[in-house]
Amino acid sequence: MNRRSFLKWANLAGLAAGLPSASAFGATVEDTKAGARPDAPATPKAASPETILLKDYRPQSIYKIPITEVAKAKFPVIDMHSHPYAKTAAEIDEWVRNMDEVGIEKTMILTMSTGAAFDEIQRKYAKHPERFEMWCGFDLAGFDKPGFGPAAVKELERCKQAGARGVGEIHDKGQGLRSGKSKAPGMHPDDPRMAAIWDKCGELGMPVSLHVADPIWMYQKMDRHNDGLMNAYEWRLDNQPNIVGLSGMVDILERTVPRHRNTTFIACHFANLDYDLARLGEVLERNPNLYADISARYAETAPIPRFAAAFYEKHADRLVYGTDMGFGKAMYRITFRILESLDEHFYEIDQFSYHWSLNGFGLSDGILKQVYHDNAAKLLAARA
Repeated sequence: MNRRSFLKWANLAGLAAGLPSASAFGATVEDTKAGARPDAPATPKAASPETILLKDYRPQSIYKIPITEVAKAKFPVIDMHSHPYAKTAAEIDEWVRNMDEVGIEKTMILTMSTGAAFDEIQRKYAKHPERFEMWCGFDLAGFDKPGFGPAAVKELERCKQAGARGVGEIHDKGQGLRSGKSKAPGMHPDDPRMAAIWDKCGELGMPVSLHVADPIWMYQKMDRHNDGLMNAYEWRLDNQPNIVGLSGMVDILERTVPRHRNTTFIACHFANLDYDLARLGEVLERNPNLYADISARYAETAPIPRFAAAFYEKHADRLVYGTDMGFGKAMYRITFRILESLDEHFYEIDQFSYHWSLNGFGLSDGILKQVYHDNAAKLLAARA
């Protein structure tokens, strides 16, 4: 594995690399004295600090501290949360090359699809059966009519026969279940109408990737006290009518999982309890058939590295790696840096859309092996 820690003194030696160049501010007096053309097109002036918008804020760390580059994960990785981002054969081949380069052994493709849409995605990725695994969605049509259930179960069975190995990503952000374009407003995972479908997943040996709620900042007021405002505003839920809040959605998750002990559930994104990992730990301890994936919540946990690292240590056997952020090599490497290094105060705003600085967890080899690979391998091997 090619990884190294070093001081990038050249990049951190001053603010010159971090500040806009003179041309970005327009010609200076010194430029004119040096012979700058007075008739040259004027360049935009820098925004006043009093008018810089939060969405445009791009701080750069000036600390002269170690910077760790992790080109390849320390151990083989199973990515339990991705989507069919690659649309063509060439893009899929590129994805495989990227996986090889950064150390991803296999990727779960959560298609959220059924019917012809699932079959088409399955066909596209069939060239690489050892590298990609297809998970289907639910057909929720007719959820509000008498007799809902058998048709959804039948399509689930058909998808299994067509190659689906799991189910996901099934969403409920507080307004009802959604599987791709198939929606069931007002019907939540603990609704009795879903019972036979969850049970069938267990019977078929198909784990369920279930996304409940969204990050806490999306539910809070969009004001000066919301420290996740930069990202929260785009995904805001505070203005949505008839919505179950984050805590209420976790309650729904906890009512659902124990009713279906033969079905394995994977709570996406730490069940969006990245801000309250202690509660997530309690939920995991009460529910042996529940795992949590860590996908797309690296920025939400990296500001609290010591607490987060302690959580990983305590619950290392119930966490699985995931991305949910495309298939670029740089993206994978950012996640590895957060998990493996002890780097401090660095920014990845364009990747995560939060303005705060991040820190590495410095997880031990034993924990990394479990989260990167072994927990997922165990979960997948247990399927019928």
